[in-house]
Amino acid sequence: MAFECQGSTEGLKNYNFEENSNPKPKSSGISNSTLDCYSKKGISIADSSKQLPCNGVLSNCCRSITDLPPALICEVLNYLDPKELGIVSCVSTILNRLASENQVWKEVYCQRWGLPLVPAPLGVGVSDEKSWKELFVEREFRSRTFLGRYSIDVLYGHTEAVRTVFLLASAKLIFTSGYDSIVRMWDMENGLSIASSRPLGCTIRAVAADTKLLVAGGTDGFIQGWRAVEAVPYLFDLKGSEEPNSEFRLWEHGGPITSLALDLMRIYSGSWDMTVRTWDRSSLKCLKVLRHSDWVWSLVPHDTTVASTSGSDVYVWDTCSGTLLSVINHAHVGNTYSLARSHTGDFLFTGGEDGAIHMFEIIGHSNMANVFKVATWVPHSGPVYSLAFEFPWLISASSDGKLSLIDVRKLLRTSRRSLAKNVSRTKNVDCSIEPPQRMLHGFGPNLFSVDIGADRIVCGGEEGVVRIWNFSQALETERRARALRGIRLENRLRRRKLQIEMSKGARTDQCSVAAKNSMRGDKSNVWNGKRGMSSKVKA
Repeated sequence: MAFECQGSTEGLKNYNFEENSNPKPKSSGISNSTLDCYSKKGISIADSSKQLPCNGVLSNCCRSITDLPPALICEVLNYLDPKELGIVSCVSTILNRLASENQVWKEVYCQRWGLPLVPAPLGVGVSDEKSWKELFVEREFRSRTFLGRYSIDVLYGHTEAVRTVFLLASAKLIFTSGYDSIVRMWDMENGLSIASSRPLGCTIRAVAADTKLLVAGGTDGFIQGWRAVEAVPYLFDLKGSEEPNSEFRLWEHGGPITSLALDLMRIYSGSWDMTVRTWDRSSLKCLKVLRHSDWVWSLVPHDTTVASTSGSDVYVWDTCSGTLLSVINHAHVGNTYSLARSHTGDFLFTGGEDGAIHMFEIIGHSNMANVFKVATWVPHSGPVYSLAFEFPWLISASSDGKLSLIDVRKLLRTSRRSLAKNVSRTKNVDCSIEPPQRMLHGFGPNLFSVDIGADRIVCGGEEGVVRIWNFSQALETERRARALRGIRLENRLRRRKLQIEMSKGARTDQCSVAAKNSMRGDKSNVWNGKRGMSSKVKA
Protein backbone atom coordinates (compact mmCIF):
# COMPACT_ATOMS: atom_id res chain seq x y z
CA MET A 1 0.00 0.00 0.00
CA ALA A 2 1.02 3.60 -0.50
CA PHE A 3 1.49 4.29 3.24
CA GLU A 4 3.80 1.34 3.90
CA CYS A 5 6.92 3.32 3.15
CA GLN A 6 6.63 6.99 3.92
CA GLY A 7 10.07 8.37 3.16
CA SER A 8 10.87 11.59 1.35
CA THR A 9 13.86 13.05 -0.41
CA GLU A 10 14.17 15.66 2.33
CA GLY A 11 14.72 12.97 4.90
CA LEU A 12 17.49 11.50 2.76
CA LYS A 13 19.72 14.58 2.78
CA ASN A 14 21.42 13.27 5.90
CA TYR A 15 22.86 10.35 3.93
CA ASN A 16 25.76 10.52 1.43
CA PHE A 17 26.37 7.74 -1.01
CA GLU A 18 29.56 6.95 -2.92
CA GLU A 19 29.42 5.57 -6.45
CA ASN A 20 31.17 2.32 -5.77
CA SER A 21 30.22 -1.26 -5.29
CA ASN A 22 29.58 -0.85 -1.54
CA PRO A 23 27.93 2.50 -0.84
CA LYS A 24 27.48 3.26 2.86
CA PRO A 25 25.71 6.17 4.48
CA LYS A 26 27.52 8.33 6.96
CA SER A 27 25.00 7.61 9.68
CA SER A 28 25.16 3.98 10.72
CA GLY A 29 22.41 1.85 12.17
CA ILE A 30 20.27 1.39 9.03
CA SER A 31 19.43 -2.28 8.64
CA ASN A 32 19.74 -4.01 5.30
CA SER A 33 16.10 -4.96 5.43
CA THR A 34 15.14 -1.33 4.94
CA LEU A 35 17.39 -0.65 1.96
CA ASP A 36 14.94 -2.04 -0.54
CA CYS A 37 11.98 -0.03 0.71
CA TYR A 38 11.93 2.47 -2.13
CA SER A 39 12.15 -0.21 -4.76
CA LYS A 40 8.36 -0.51 -4.47
CA LYS A 41 8.04 3.06 -5.64
CA GLY A 42 10.72 2.80 -8.32
CA ILE A 43 12.94 5.44 -6.71
CA SER A 44 16.62 4.99 -7.54
CA ILE A 45 19.87 6.72 -6.66
CA ALA A 46 22.99 7.48 -8.63
CA ASP A 47 24.07 3.87 -8.55
CA SER A 48 21.23 2.10 -10.27
CA SER A 49 22.12 -1.20 -8.69
CA LYS A 50 21.29 0.09 -5.21
CA GLN A 51 18.06 1.45 -3.80
CA LEU A 52 17.58 4.37 -1.48
CA PRO A 53 17.05 3.56 2.22
CA CYS A 54 13.86 4.59 4.03
CA ASN A 55 13.66 7.31 6.60
CA GLY A 56 13.59 6.39 10.27
CA VAL A 57 9.79 6.78 10.28
CA LEU A 58 9.46 3.40 8.58
CA SER A 59 9.33 1.58 11.89
CA ASN A 60 6.09 3.43 12.79
CA CYS A 61 4.36 3.38 9.44
CA CYS A 62 2.47 0.09 9.91
CA ARG A 63 1.17 0.62 13.43
CA SER A 64 -2.53 0.62 14.37
CA ILE A 65 -4.58 1.95 17.25
CA THR A 66 -3.99 -1.26 19.21
CA ASP A 67 -0.31 -0.27 19.59
CA LEU A 68 -1.36 2.63 21.82
CA PRO A 69 -1.40 2.21 25.61
CA PRO A 70 -4.71 0.70 26.86
CA ALA A 71 -5.44 3.79 28.97
CA LEU A 72 -5.20 6.02 25.89
CA ILE A 73 -7.42 3.67 23.87
CA CYS A 74 -10.04 3.74 26.64
CA GLU A 75 -9.93 7.53 26.58
CA VAL A 76 -10.65 7.46 22.84
CA LEU A 77 -13.48 4.95 23.33
CA ASN A 78 -15.09 7.26 25.88
CA TYR A 79 -16.27 9.46 23.02
CA LEU A 80 -18.31 6.68 21.40
CA ASP A 81 -21.93 5.73 22.00
CA PRO A 82 -23.02 2.13 22.73
CA LYS A 83 -23.72 1.30 19.08
CA GLU A 84 -20.27 2.49 18.01
CA LEU A 85 -18.66 0.60 20.89
CA GLY A 86 -20.38 -2.57 19.71
CA ILE A 87 -18.95 -2.06 16.21
CA VAL A 88 -15.44 -1.42 17.56
CA SER A 89 -15.58 -4.58 19.69
CA CYS A 90 -15.90 -6.65 16.49
CA VAL A 91 -12.55 -5.46 15.09
CA SER A 92 -10.10 -7.41 17.23
CA THR A 93 -9.83 -9.26 20.52
CA ILE A 94 -7.93 -6.37 22.12
CA LEU A 95 -10.54 -3.79 21.18
CA ASN A 96 -13.29 -6.23 22.16
CA ARG A 97 -11.87 -6.52 25.66
CA LEU A 98 -11.32 -2.77 26.06
CA ALA A 99 -14.72 -1.85 24.61
CA SER A 100 -16.52 -4.41 26.79
CA GLU A 101 -14.86 -3.18 29.98
CA ASN A 102 -15.31 0.50 29.18
CA GLN A 103 -17.17 2.68 31.70
CA VAL A 104 -19.34 4.12 28.94
CA TRP A 105 -21.74 1.20 29.41
CA LYS A 106 -22.26 2.11 33.06
CA GLU A 107 -22.69 5.82 32.44
CA VAL A 108 -25.11 5.38 29.54
CA TYR A 109 -27.09 2.80 31.52
CA CYS A 110 -27.43 5.18 34.46
CA GLN A 111 -28.38 8.05 32.16
CA ARG A 112 -31.22 6.03 30.67
CA TRP A 113 -32.53 3.92 33.54
CA GLY A 114 -30.64 4.79 36.70
CA LEU A 115 -28.89 2.23 38.86
CA PRO A 116 -29.90 -1.37 38.06
CA LEU A 117 -32.20 -2.72 40.74
CA VAL A 118 -32.91 -6.44 40.88
CA PRO A 119 -36.08 -7.28 42.81
CA ALA A 120 -35.59 -9.56 45.76
CA PRO A 121 -38.31 -11.38 47.71
CA LEU A 122 -38.46 -8.69 50.39
CA GLY A 123 -36.45 -5.83 49.01
CA VAL A 124 -34.11 -4.50 46.43
CA GLY A 125 -30.49 -5.23 45.69
CA VAL A 126 -27.92 -4.11 43.15
CA SER A 127 -26.73 -6.83 40.82
CA ASP A 128 -22.95 -7.06 40.42
CA GLU A 129 -22.85 -10.52 38.82
CA LYS A 130 -23.04 -9.20 35.25
CA SER A 131 -20.88 -6.66 33.51
CA TRP A 132 -22.27 -3.26 32.66
CA LYS A 133 -22.27 -4.17 28.98
CA GLU A 134 -24.37 -7.27 29.67
CA LEU A 135 -26.78 -5.25 31.81
CA PHE A 136 -27.09 -2.61 29.09
CA VAL A 137 -27.67 -5.14 26.32
CA GLU A 138 -30.29 -6.97 28.39
CA ARG A 139 -32.16 -3.78 29.30
CA GLU A 140 -32.03 -2.52 25.73
CA PHE A 141 -33.39 -5.88 24.59
CA ARG A 142 -36.22 -5.73 27.13
CA SER A 143 -37.20 -2.24 26.00
CA ARG A 144 -38.10 -3.57 22.55
CA THR A 145 -40.70 -5.99 23.88
CA PHE A 146 -43.38 -3.28 24.03
CA LEU A 147 -43.88 -3.81 20.31
CA GLY A 148 -44.59 -7.52 20.79
CA ARG A 149 -47.49 -9.56 22.07
CA TYR A 150 -49.17 -8.83 25.37
CA SER A 151 -51.82 -10.11 27.71
CA ILE A 152 -54.27 -7.96 29.69
CA ASP A 153 -55.00 -8.44 33.38
CA VAL A 154 -57.98 -6.60 34.88
CA LEU A 155 -57.94 -5.77 38.60
CA TYR A 156 -61.32 -5.37 40.28
CA GLY A 157 -61.78 -3.80 43.70
CA HIS A 158 -62.52 -0.10 43.33
CA THR A 159 -66.17 0.84 43.41
CA GLU A 160 -65.74 4.15 41.54
CA ALA A 161 -63.43 5.71 38.98
CA VAL A 162 -59.67 5.22 39.43
CA ARG A 163 -57.92 8.61 39.38
CA THR A 164 -54.30 7.58 39.96
CA VAL A 165 -52.05 4.54 39.55
CA PHE A 166 -48.40 4.12 40.57
CA LEU A 167 -46.13 1.19 39.64
CA LEU A 168 -43.26 0.44 42.03
CA ALA A 169 -41.36 -1.96 39.78
CA SER A 170 -38.47 -2.61 42.20
CA ALA A 171 -40.89 -4.11 44.75
CA LYS A 172 -43.38 -5.48 42.18
CA LEU A 173 -46.22 -3.48 43.71
CA ILE A 174 -49.01 -1.35 42.24
CA PHE A 175 -50.79 1.41 44.18
CA THR A 176 -54.16 2.76 43.03
CA SER A 177 -56.84 5.09 44.33
CA GLY A 178 -59.69 7.29 43.16
CA TYR A 179 -63.18 8.50 43.94
CA ASP A 180 -63.81 5.77 46.54
CA SER A 181 -61.10 7.40 48.78
CA ILE A 182 -59.34 4.06 49.40
CA VAL A 183 -55.68 3.40 48.58
CA ARG A 184 -55.19 -0.17 47.38
CA MET A 185 -51.98 -2.15 47.02
CA TRP A 186 -51.71 -4.95 44.42
CA ASP A 187 -49.21 -7.66 43.59
CA MET A 188 -47.85 -6.91 40.14
CA GLU A 189 -47.11 -10.53 39.23
CA ASN A 190 -50.42 -12.25 40.00
CA GLY A 191 -52.73 -9.22 40.12
CA LEU A 192 -54.07 -9.99 43.59
CA SER A 193 -55.10 -7.32 46.10
CA ILE A 194 -52.63 -7.27 49.00
CA ALA A 195 -54.01 -4.56 51.28
CA SER A 196 -56.23 -1.51 51.29
CA SER A 197 -56.42 1.53 53.53
CA ARG A 198 -59.41 2.74 55.45
CA PRO A 199 -61.61 5.33 53.65
CA LEU A 200 -59.69 8.62 53.76
CA GLY A 201 -62.81 10.79 53.40
CA CYS A 202 -62.20 12.41 50.02
CA THR A 203 -61.18 11.72 46.44
CA ILE A 204 -57.52 10.69 46.13
CA ARG A 205 -56.02 12.28 43.02
CA ALA A 206 -52.30 11.50 43.47
CA VAL A 207 -50.16 8.65 44.82
CA ALA A 208 -46.36 8.31 44.94
CA ALA A 209 -44.13 5.70 46.56
CA ASP A 210 -40.66 4.25 46.91
CA THR A 211 -39.32 1.46 49.11
CA LYS A 212 -39.31 3.72 52.20
CA LEU A 213 -42.37 5.93 51.89
CA LEU A 214 -45.90 5.98 50.44
CA VAL A 215 -47.90 9.22 50.12
CA ALA A 216 -51.38 9.98 48.82
CA GLY A 217 -53.03 13.37 48.27
CA GLY A 218 -56.76 14.17 48.41
CA THR A 219 -59.21 16.88 47.57
CA ASP A 220 -59.35 17.94 51.24
CA GLY A 221 -55.83 19.36 50.90
CA PHE A 222 -54.04 16.80 53.08
CA ILE A 223 -51.16 14.41 52.35
CA GLN A 224 -51.60 10.97 53.86
CA GLY A 225 -48.33 9.07 54.34
CA TRP A 226 -47.11 5.63 55.40
CA ARG A 227 -43.56 4.65 56.33
CA ALA A 228 -42.23 1.24 55.39
CA VAL A 229 -42.43 -1.36 58.17
CA GLU A 230 -39.88 -4.17 58.31
CA ALA A 231 -42.31 -6.62 59.87
CA VAL A 232 -44.73 -6.28 56.93
CA PRO A 233 -43.85 -8.49 53.93
CA TYR A 234 -45.17 -5.90 51.44
CA LEU A 235 -43.43 -2.79 52.83
CA PHE A 236 -46.45 -0.76 54.03
CA ASP A 237 -49.07 -1.36 56.70
CA LEU A 238 -52.03 0.46 55.16
CA LYS A 239 -54.37 -0.61 57.97
CA GLY A 240 -52.05 0.67 60.71
CA SER A 241 -52.51 -2.44 62.81
CA GLU A 242 -48.86 -3.58 62.93
CA GLU A 243 -47.16 -0.23 63.57
CA PRO A 244 -49.43 2.70 64.54
CA ASN A 245 -46.59 5.24 64.29
CA SER A 246 -45.92 4.43 60.65
CA GLU A 247 -48.81 6.65 59.49
CA PHE A 248 -48.77 10.47 59.29
CA ARG A 249 -50.62 13.43 57.73
CA LEU A 250 -49.44 16.79 56.35
CA TRP A 251 -51.74 19.82 56.33
CA GLU A 252 -50.76 23.12 54.71
CA HIS A 253 -52.32 23.22 51.25
CA GLY A 254 -55.46 25.29 50.88
CA GLY A 255 -56.88 23.28 47.98
CA PRO A 256 -57.07 19.77 46.51
CA ILE A 257 -53.77 17.90 46.04
CA THR A 258 -53.35 17.13 42.32
CA SER A 259 -49.80 15.76 42.11
CA LEU A 260 -47.15 14.16 44.33
CA ALA A 261 -43.53 13.07 43.83
CA LEU A 262 -40.64 11.77 45.93
CA ASP A 263 -36.87 11.88 45.83
CA LEU A 264 -34.22 10.85 48.33
CA MET A 265 -34.56 13.99 50.48
CA ARG A 266 -37.91 15.63 49.76
CA ILE A 267 -41.63 15.24 49.18
CA TYR A 268 -43.16 17.39 46.42
CA SER A 269 -46.84 18.30 46.32
CA GLY A 270 -48.87 20.41 43.88
CA SER A 271 -52.33 21.78 44.54
CA TRP A 272 -55.17 23.83 43.16
CA ASP A 273 -54.20 26.50 45.70
CA MET A 274 -51.66 27.51 42.97
CA THR A 275 -48.60 26.38 44.94
CA VAL A 276 -45.99 23.63 44.86
CA ARG A 277 -44.59 22.76 48.26
CA THR A 278 -41.41 20.87 49.08
CA TRP A 279 -41.23 18.91 52.34
CA ASP A 280 -38.33 17.39 54.24
CA ARG A 281 -38.76 13.63 54.40
CA SER A 282 -37.27 13.20 57.86
CA SER A 283 -38.77 16.16 59.73
CA LEU A 284 -41.94 16.41 57.56
CA LYS A 285 -41.63 20.21 57.56
CA CYS A 286 -42.38 22.44 54.60
CA LEU A 287 -39.15 23.84 53.12
CA LYS A 288 -40.23 25.94 50.14
CA VAL A 289 -43.46 27.28 48.67
CA LEU A 290 -43.39 27.87 44.91
CA ARG A 291 -46.27 30.12 43.87
CA HIS A 292 -47.92 29.97 40.45
CA SER A 293 -50.47 32.02 38.57
CA ASP A 294 -53.06 29.25 38.13
CA TRP A 295 -54.02 25.79 39.34
CA VAL A 296 -51.13 23.33 39.50
CA TRP A 297 -51.94 20.16 37.58
CA SER A 298 -48.73 18.17 37.55
CA LEU A 299 -45.10 18.22 38.66
CA VAL A 300 -41.93 16.16 38.17
CA PRO A 301 -38.65 16.75 40.08
CA HIS A 302 -35.08 16.03 39.08
CA ASP A 303 -32.00 16.65 41.23
CA THR A 304 -32.27 20.30 42.37
CA THR A 305 -35.01 21.35 39.94
CA VAL A 306 -38.72 20.67 39.66
CA ALA A 307 -40.95 21.23 36.62
CA SER A 308 -44.64 22.02 37.16
CA THR A 309 -47.69 22.92 35.08
CA SER A 310 -50.00 25.78 35.97
CA GLY A 311 -52.91 26.48 33.67
CA SER A 312 -51.45 26.33 30.17
CA ASP A 313 -47.90 27.24 31.27
CA VAL A 314 -44.93 25.12 32.30
CA TYR A 315 -42.51 26.27 35.03
CA VAL A 316 -38.99 25.11 35.90
CA TRP A 317 -37.88 25.92 39.47
CA ASP A 318 -34.70 25.65 41.52
CA THR A 319 -35.79 23.79 44.65
CA CYS A 320 -32.84 24.93 46.79
CA SER A 321 -33.31 28.68 46.36
CA GLY A 322 -36.93 28.69 45.21
CA THR A 323 -36.09 30.81 42.15
CA LEU A 324 -37.85 30.48 38.82
CA LEU A 325 -35.45 29.27 36.12
CA SER A 326 -37.71 29.27 33.06
CA VAL A 327 -41.33 29.53 31.92
CA ILE A 328 -42.95 28.04 28.82
CA ASN A 329 -45.94 30.26 28.16
CA HIS A 330 -49.01 28.74 26.51
CA ALA A 331 -47.44 25.33 26.04
CA HIS A 332 -50.88 23.97 25.06
CA VAL A 333 -54.21 25.30 23.92
CA GLY A 334 -56.05 25.01 27.22
CA ASN A 335 -54.67 23.46 30.38
CA THR A 336 -51.43 21.48 30.51
CA TYR A 337 -52.54 18.43 32.45
CA SER A 338 -49.55 16.07 32.50
CA LEU A 339 -45.76 16.03 32.71
CA ALA A 340 -42.98 13.46 32.31
CA ARG A 341 -39.20 13.81 32.37
CA SER A 342 -36.21 11.83 31.16
CA HIS A 343 -33.94 10.26 33.74
CA THR A 344 -31.21 12.83 33.10
CA GLY A 345 -33.75 15.63 33.52
CA ASP A 346 -32.76 17.31 30.25
CA PHE A 347 -35.94 16.44 28.37
CA LEU A 348 -39.47 17.35 29.39
CA PHE A 349 -42.71 15.95 27.97
CA THR A 350 -46.05 17.73 28.32
CA GLY A 351 -49.63 16.67 27.53
CA GLY A 352 -52.54 19.05 27.34
CA GLU A 353 -56.19 19.69 26.81
CA ASP A 354 -55.68 20.01 23.04
CA GLY A 355 -54.68 16.32 22.75
CA ALA A 356 -51.09 17.18 21.80
CA ILE A 357 -47.83 15.99 23.33
CA HIS A 358 -44.80 18.28 23.26
CA MET A 359 -41.16 17.43 23.90
CA PHE A 360 -38.82 20.15 25.23
CA GLU A 361 -35.10 20.23 25.93
CA ILE A 362 -33.84 21.99 29.07
CA ILE A 363 -30.34 23.44 28.80
CA GLY A 364 -28.67 24.79 31.92
CA HIS A 365 -29.76 24.31 35.53
CA SER A 366 -27.79 26.84 37.59
CA ASN A 367 -29.21 30.35 37.42
CA MET A 368 -31.28 30.25 34.27
CA ALA A 369 -32.55 27.43 32.06
CA ASN A 370 -33.23 27.71 28.35
CA VAL A 371 -36.05 25.54 27.05
CA PHE A 372 -36.43 24.59 23.37
CA LYS A 373 -39.18 22.64 21.69
CA VAL A 374 -37.95 19.45 20.06
CA ALA A 375 -40.99 17.56 18.85
CA THR A 376 -44.79 17.47 18.81
CA TRP A 377 -47.24 14.59 18.46
CA VAL A 378 -51.02 14.70 18.25
CA PRO A 379 -52.06 11.06 18.77
CA HIS A 380 -55.31 11.71 20.67
CA SER A 381 -58.65 13.28 19.95
CA GLY A 382 -59.18 14.28 23.59
CA PRO A 383 -57.19 15.75 26.49
CA VAL A 384 -54.01 13.96 27.56
CA TYR A 385 -54.50 13.35 31.28
CA SER A 386 -51.35 11.39 32.09
CA LEU A 387 -47.83 10.72 30.81
CA ALA A 388 -45.21 8.17 31.86
CA PHE A 389 -41.67 7.70 30.58
CA GLU A 390 -39.18 4.86 30.69
CA PHE A 391 -36.44 4.94 28.10
CA PRO A 392 -37.16 4.90 25.24
CA TRP A 393 -40.96 4.76 25.60
CA LEU A 394 -43.28 7.68 26.29
CA ILE A 395 -46.79 6.50 27.25
CA SER A 396 -49.84 8.77 27.19
CA ALA A 397 -53.40 8.23 28.46
CA SER A 398 -56.30 10.30 27.13
CA SER A 399 -60.00 10.87 27.53
CA ASP A 400 -60.55 9.14 24.17
CA GLY A 401 -59.82 5.80 25.89
CA LYS A 402 -56.53 5.19 24.08
CA LEU A 403 -52.92 4.75 25.07
CA SER A 404 -50.12 5.80 22.72
CA LEU A 405 -46.57 4.41 22.79
CA ILE A 406 -43.95 6.75 21.34
CA ASP A 407 -40.32 5.70 20.84
CA VAL A 408 -38.10 8.75 21.43
CA ARG A 409 -34.82 6.84 21.10
CA LYS A 410 -33.62 8.81 18.07
CA LEU A 411 -34.35 12.12 19.80
CA LEU A 412 -32.42 11.21 22.95
CA ARG A 413 -29.07 10.23 21.42
CA THR A 414 -26.35 11.56 23.68
CA SER A 415 -22.82 12.70 23.07
CA ARG A 416 -20.41 11.06 25.46
CA ARG A 417 -18.50 14.13 26.65
CA SER A 418 -20.80 17.11 26.33
CA LEU A 419 -24.00 15.19 27.09
CA ALA A 420 -25.56 17.40 24.45
CA LYS A 421 -28.41 15.85 22.51
CA ASN A 422 -28.41 15.59 18.74
CA VAL A 423 -31.59 17.56 18.31
CA SER A 424 -32.44 20.85 16.74
CA ARG A 425 -31.93 23.70 19.19
CA THR A 426 -33.66 26.27 17.07
CA LYS A 427 -36.58 27.54 19.06
CA ASN A 428 -40.03 26.36 18.00
CA VAL A 429 -38.70 24.33 15.05
CA ASP A 430 -39.73 20.66 14.96
CA CYS A 431 -37.63 17.82 13.62
CA SER A 432 -38.91 15.12 11.31
CA ILE A 433 -40.86 13.17 13.90
CA GLU A 434 -42.12 9.63 13.63
CA PRO A 435 -45.73 8.96 14.62
CA PRO A 436 -46.53 6.82 17.69
CA GLN A 437 -45.28 3.28 17.19
CA ARG A 438 -48.32 1.70 18.83
CA MET A 439 -51.83 2.55 20.00
CA LEU A 440 -53.63 0.52 22.67
CA HIS A 441 -57.39 1.10 22.54
CA GLY A 442 -60.78 -0.57 22.73
CA PHE A 443 -61.58 0.38 26.31
CA GLY A 444 -63.89 2.81 28.05
CA PRO A 445 -63.45 6.58 27.86
CA ASN A 446 -61.51 8.84 30.23
CA LEU A 447 -58.25 7.12 31.07
CA PHE A 448 -57.01 9.26 33.95
CA SER A 449 -53.62 7.78 34.86
CA VAL A 450 -50.90 5.55 33.38
CA ASP A 451 -47.52 4.21 34.50
CA ILE A 452 -44.85 1.97 32.96
CA GLY A 453 -42.17 -0.40 34.26
CA ALA A 454 -40.96 -3.99 34.37
CA ASP A 455 -42.46 -5.05 31.00
CA ARG A 456 -45.85 -3.74 32.07
CA ILE A 457 -48.14 -0.78 31.49
CA VAL A 458 -50.73 0.02 34.18
CA CYS A 459 -53.74 2.24 33.55
CA GLY A 460 -56.85 3.36 35.43
CA GLY A 461 -59.90 5.31 34.36
CA GLU A 462 -63.56 6.04 34.67
CA GLU A 463 -64.58 2.38 34.47
CA GLY A 464 -63.35 1.80 38.03
CA VAL A 465 -60.99 -1.04 37.06
CA VAL A 466 -57.20 -1.23 36.73
CA ARG A 467 -55.77 -2.76 33.58
CA ILE A 468 -52.27 -4.22 33.25
CA TRP A 469 -50.73 -4.79 29.83
CA ASN A 470 -48.23 -7.59 30.40
CA PHE A 471 -45.46 -7.80 27.78
CA SER A 472 -43.40 -10.50 29.52
CA GLN A 473 -44.80 -13.05 27.05
CA ALA A 474 -43.30 -11.02 24.21
CA LEU A 475 -39.97 -11.05 26.04
CA GLU A 476 -39.98 -14.84 26.33
CA THR A 477 -41.07 -15.23 22.71
CA GLU A 478 -38.29 -12.94 21.54
CA ARG A 479 -35.75 -14.83 23.63
CA ARG A 480 -36.78 -18.13 22.05
CA ALA A 481 -36.66 -16.60 18.58
CA ARG A 482 -33.23 -15.18 19.36
CA ALA A 483 -31.97 -18.59 20.50
CA LEU A 484 -33.34 -20.25 17.35
CA ARG A 485 -31.64 -17.65 15.17
CA GLY A 486 -28.36 -18.39 16.94
CA ILE A 487 -28.78 -22.12 16.39
CA ARG A 488 -29.57 -21.63 12.70
CA LEU A 489 -26.54 -19.37 12.29
CA GLU A 490 -24.31 -21.91 14.01
CA ASN A 491 -25.60 -24.71 11.77
CA ARG A 492 -25.10 -22.57 8.68
CA LEU A 493 -21.51 -21.83 9.65
CA ARG A 494 -20.88 -25.53 10.36
CA ARG A 495 -22.25 -26.56 6.96
CA ARG A 496 -20.18 -23.91 5.24
CA LYS A 497 -17.06 -25.14 7.01
CA LEU A 498 -17.75 -28.70 5.90
CA GLN A 499 -18.30 -27.57 2.32
CA ILE A 500 -14.97 -25.74 2.34
CA GLU A 501 -13.18 -28.79 3.71
CA MET A 502 -14.83 -31.05 1.13
CA SER A 503 -13.94 -28.70 -1.71
CA LYS A 504 -10.33 -28.63 -0.50
CA GLY A 505 -10.27 -32.44 -0.40
CA ALA A 506 -11.66 -32.65 -3.92
CA ARG A 507 -9.02 -30.24 -5.15
CA THR A 508 -6.22 -32.26 -3.59
CA ASP A 509 -7.62 -35.43 -5.20
CA GLN A 510 -7.74 -33.71 -8.58
CA CYS A 511 -4.17 -32.50 -8.14
CA SER A 512 -2.96 -36.00 -7.24
CA VAL A 513 -4.71 -37.52 -10.29
CA ALA A 514 -3.22 -34.85 -12.53
CA ALA A 515 0.22 -35.52 -11.09
CA LYS A 516 -0.12 -39.23 -11.70
CA ASN A 517 -1.26 -38.65 -15.27
CA SER A 518 1.67 -36.33 -15.89
CA MET A 519 4.09 -38.91 -14.52
CA ARG A 520 2.59 -41.58 -16.79
CA GLY A 521 2.83 -39.23 -19.75
CA ASP A 522 6.51 -38.56 -18.99
CA LYS A 523 7.27 -42.28 -18.81
CA SER A 524 5.57 -42.98 -22.13
CA ASN A 525 7.44 -40.12 -23.77
CA VAL A 526 10.70 -41.45 -22.43
CA TRP A 527 9.84 -44.94 -23.69
CA ASN A 528 8.90 -43.64 -27.14
CA GLY A 529 12.12 -41.62 -27.22
CA LYS A 530 14.19 -44.71 -26.40
CA ARG A 531 12.43 -46.74 -29.09
CA GLY A 532 13.14 -43.99 -31.62
CA MET A 533 16.79 -43.85 -30.67
CA SER A 534 17.17 -47.61 -30.82
CA SER A 535 15.58 -47.72 -34.25
CA LYS A 536 17.93 -45.03 -35.48
CA VAL A 537 20.92 -46.92 -34.15
CA LYS A 538 19.77 -50.10 -35.86
CA ALA A 539 19.37 -48.21 -39.11
